Amino acid sequence: MLSAGYRDRVIAQKLFASELTVKSHLRRIHAKPGAQSRAEAAALTRARGLIA
Repeated sequence: MLSAGYRDRVIAQKLFASELTVKSHLRRIHAKPGAQSRAEAAALTRARGLIA
């Protein structure tokens, strides 16, 4: 959903989670590949073959 460009609120609704939970997970997703933004996190994980 991150790589598709969904906003935090939409991701939360689709996952039946709170927006704060989504934000917490996204912070960790950004940190793992050392990304500074959503777009960079998506690009790095895509380049590493972790997402299609």
